[in-house]
Amino acid sequence: MTDQRPQYGELATPEEQRRAAGLPPLDEVAVAPPTPPVAPTAAAASAAPGDGSTPRRRPVDRLVTIALLAYGLVNVIVTGLSYLDLPNVMNETMRILGIDGEFTNFAQGRTWGTIGAVVLAVGWAITAALSIRRLRRGRLTWWLPIVGAIVTGIIVSMCIAVPMMSDPAFTAYLTSVGP
Repeated sequence: MTDQRPQYGELATPEEQRRAAGLPPLDEVAVAPPTPPVAPTAAAASAAPGDGSTPRRRPVDRLVTIALLAYGLVNVIVTGLSYLDLPNVMNETMRILGIDGEFTNFAQGRTWGTIGAVVLAVGWAITAALSIRRLRRGRLTWWLPIVGAIVTGIIVSMCIAVPMMSDPAFTAYLTSVGP
């Protein structure tokens, strides 16, 4: 024979459920009158919970993003200043690579070094502005300084490659090493 008693409140009335839970009957509970809704202020409306616009606090993301931007700023200052004297940078690079000769493409070196320094500064500024904007919106941002550095680095490398590929000593080295 099977048990025919109600299981888990299947047939119990709300009053029986409240009594089983140890709560007073519904007629003894005073119902508070509903309060009229308060008109939200502009600040409360922009940060209303549940609508997806509430900025989430991510202290680790904020710290990492700011640290990466600070590191990038130091890197931009040091590298940008060295690019303003690109012929010396190219001579050092050629010496490290073991290339005989000196960098002689001074005119293009100064022009493209200045362009590279400006591109570094502009790339960092754009990256910082986008990062700050995302931080204020509460979005995950740590990756943005890394992507900004990679994109800026690629563009600056192309700027620096122009005078290097035009230098006779470097092109002679490339032809001697090639297949």
